[in-house]
Amino acid sequence: MKNLFCKSIELPLEIVELEEHNYHLMLKGRLADGAEAWWIVDTGASKTVFDRNQESYFELEESHNKSDYQSAGINAGMVETKVGNISKLKFGTIKIKNLKVALIDLKHVNDIYQRYHDKPVVGLLGSDVMANYGCKIDYMNKTISFQTKPLRK
Repeated sequence: MKNLFCKSIELPLEIVELEEHNYHLMLKGRLADGAEAWWIVDTGASKTVFDRNQESYFELEESHNKSDYQSAGINAGMVETKVGNISKLKFGTIKIKNLKVALIDLKHVNDIYQRYHDKPVVGLLGSDVMANYGCKIDYMNKTISFQTKPLRK
């Protein structure tokens, strides 16, 4: 049931054109130490993914169900995945604590994005977070809206 008293906030998106008519959405966030962190908004990803090369921002977790966090790449088949926990993450005023993520090496993603975007990508924001915060994407205004309170904690 939707909380009628729950507010939402709008955050700017950057739209990156990797190839002609091939657009990716980028969202700026902040990590636990306040460092700027750029995310690809990936509505097709069921789980949020984080760059395993960013060791200082996550703790490894034992996964009892590895299939929950397996990542399939379109070009590469199954990708080696571990499970981690990000203690704190912010998007605007939205604070997300203890976010369980799939950890993969995003070097290949950053190699591609360096040609089009001057900021490194730390992760792919998946539908697990977007659905929990009732996110809405507005392409015309280049914004994403988050409900200020998650549906579940």
